[in-house]
Order: sequence, then C-alpha cells, then structure tokens
Amino acid sequence: MTQTTTSVEAPAMRVDSADTSGSMPASPPPRRRIYPWVVAALAFGLLLSDYMSRQVLAAVFPLLKADWGLTDSKLASLTSIVALMVGLLTFPLSVIADRWGRVRSLVTMAVVWSVATLACAIAANFEQMLIARFFVGVGEAAYGSVGIAVVLSVFSPRLHSSLSGAFMAGGSFGSVVGVSLGAVIAVNLGWRWSFTAMAVLGLILAALFRAVVTESRLKRYAVHDEGTEVVDDGRPEIRVPVSTLFTNSAVWCAYLAGGLQMFTAAVLLSWTPSFFNRYYDLAPGKAGSVAALFVLLVGTGMVVCGVITDRISRTDPSRKWTIAIVFCAISLVTLGAAFRVETGPLQLTLLAIGAFFSAGTSGPTAAMVAGLTHETVRSSALGTLTVANNVLGLALGPFVIGVLADKMGLMDALALAPIFYIGAIAALIVGHRVYPRGLRKLAAQSARYSAIPA
Repeated sequence: MTQTTTSVEAPAMRVDSADTSGSMPASPPPRRRIYPWVVAALAFGLLLSDYMSRQVLAAVFPLLKADWGLTDSKLASLTSIVALMVGLLTFPLSVIADRWGRVRSLVTMAVVWSVATLACAIAANFEQMLIARFFVGVGEAAYGSVGIAVVLSVFSPRLHSSLSGAFMAGGSFGSVVGVSLGAVIAVNLGWRWSFTAMAVLGLILAALFRAVVTESRLKRYAVHDEGTEVVDDGRPEIRVPVSTLFTNSAVWCAYLAGGLQMFTAAVLLSWTPSFFNRYYDLAPGKAGSVAALFVLLVGTGMVVCGVITDRISRTDPSRKWTIAIVFCAISLVTLGAAFRVETGPLQLTLLAIGAFFSAGTSGPTAAMVAGLTHETVRSSALGTLTVANNVLGLALGPFVIGVLADKMGLMDALALAPIFYIGAIAALIVGHRVYPRGLRKLAAQSARYSAIPA
C-alpha cells in the first residue's frame, strides 16, 4: 500500500490494514475489568502467606521450648528479628521496587520468605532458626507497601480506601490462620511440618502470581495519575525523586496519624490473650481462642471502615480525613471506657466496638498517602507509612504497655493505650487543613518533573 498515516498510535494499540484506508481507526477492544480483581486476589493471597509464615512460630512455641530447652527471651527473639528487619528494610526495599519493577520484586520477596520458612523447618538448633527467621523478615519487609501499590495502580481512587483497608486487614486474618493451622499441623505431624506447609503455600502462590501478573498487563489496566507518561517497557517513567515524599506536609500528617492509630490496635493484638487469661480466668488455650475473635474484629473493621470511607468521600476526597477522625474518636471513647469498667458483658461490648474501629483509619490513611504522592514513587510512599505503622504502633505499642503493666498492672496499662488516639486525631485535623495545599504541591511536582527528560 502506498498510503501512509501521520498519526501515532499508542503502544498498546495495533494498526490494521483497514485503518489506513482513510476511515477512522478502530477503537481498542474493551478491557475486561475482572483482571484487576484477579491481581488484588493474588496479592491478598500472598499477604496471607506472608503473615502465616511470620506467625506460625507462635503456634509451635511450646514445642520448640521443650525440644531445644529455649528460654522465653530466645523464643521472643525469633519473633522480634522479623519485626526488626521489616522496620529497617521496608523503605529501602520499596524504593528499589519502584525502580527495579514491582512485579519482579514481589515475586522475589515471596520466594525469599518461603524458602526461609522452609529453612526453619530443617533448622537443627536455635542459631540456625534465628538466621532463617532473619531472612523471613528480609523477604517480608516491603511486601505490604509494594503489594498495595500494585493493587491500587489498577483501580480508581474512589476504591483506594476499601482496597487499602482490606489489604492491611489481611495481616490480621493471616495471623489467625497461621497460628490456628500451624497448631493443628504441629499437634498431628510435628512442628517442622507447620513451617513446611507455610513454605509450600508461599511458593505455589508466588509461581501463580508470576504466571498471571506482569508489568505489561498492569500497564494495560493502569489508572494513571494525570500527567504521567508511560514508556514502551510498560512502566511509568521515573521522573519524581524520592525526596518528594518528605516535602508535603499533608503526607507527613497521614504518616503520623497512621502510626499513632496503630499503637492501640497493636496493643490489642498482643495483649488480649493475657488480658482474658488474667481477668476472665480463662486457660491459655481458651484465652487465645477468645482473643482471636477480637483480632478478627480488628481485621473486619479495617475492611468495613475502608468501604464506608470510600462511599462517604466519593464526591469529596477531603472527607477521608473527617471520617478517619470519627473512627479514632469512637475507639478513644469505647476502649478508654472498656478498661475502666468491671469485667463482664458491658466491658466485652465496649471492647468489641473499640476493636472493630481500632485500626479503621488504616485504609483512609493509605488512600491519603496514595492520593498525595506521585504514582512512580508510590511503593516508597506506602513503605514510609509502613515504617510509621511499625515504629509508632506495632513495635512501640506492645512494648510500652508491657513496661507499664509491670509497674501498675495490665488493666491500668491497657486503659492508657487509647490516649494515643488523641495524637492521631490532632495529626488528622492538621492534615485536613493542609490537604488542599498538599494537592497543589503534588500537581506542581508532577508538572515540574514531567518536563525533565529521564
């Protein structure tokens, strides 16, 4: 054919011979919207595997103690080493993932923690187990931040709070499943098979994720930020430096609020078994089972609160800040009262309500961070939020309450934990005030760096 066309087709579109006859180019076929949900399901499945591999250790504590004659401090170190690696490596590994490729990074992470979990199954002594757990933490460090960045990239911002809340709730659900399933396997087959089962599950899910999710497919379904250019390799071109994550005051408020609201939620996850054992005279096994119900309430609340936030803020994204303040206020009041009344039905009711809303701000804060940062550094931004959640909440909360419990008793110490919601509320109020300025700053950064060649 001698006729040529001067139009430039998008990389994802094919030019058929009929398109050069002078008629309008054929429209690209409609995209099947089921694929983003497949991505979300696979990423959530890997998150469950992440926490199952991390928490299965708790199910075999008594068996390890008996087999190897370990002290409680050594047992605790096998758990703490994972949290330490997550706290130290989340941000740098998230930055690497933004540049190296998120899908490739996620698969690598899953393989590392699964192989390390398998190494736990064949460990011959405490030292070998500690090294294996070290690598479990290395593999799991940035999965949460990079995984949610991948999921959010293929969905509209109007669903970001729901998806973020559901994704973060996976930690609670995975912990419950890991401990419960690990205990059953350990009792029937031995503790080594508990680790083996978790490792095999992780490797299967990693292989499935690699087969189904690719950078090119994510590009086809991506919901890009306005003004972001896409290059031929299927990934947004890196134009915005990581330093922009720390120059937006609204993002700082979201980081701080997320970490502080996680403080009390982490306390509930860690101390409710001891609470029911000491104040309701339940045997350790029964106390753990009852506590698991409240852990499920925490996770369910994260999902439901995310959905509520998206519905209320559909026409006005700034409402995310307001509804997050409401969630924190409900937990502040109900949990503050729960640990000051007598044991019984009223206390359990207040505790259940407070647990449901205790981490309800997780989804909204993740959506705030995603909406205030450029998509090319979004894994790094959510990694920073993960660091805040771990440092201010998951690590600090249980430790502070433990120290206070030694001095004043567990009940009085738990009564002080909800006070940290006041700090979260203050951060959210300030964030709401500076939110419009934060959006303007993001728009200016996008415009500035889009003009700079990579």
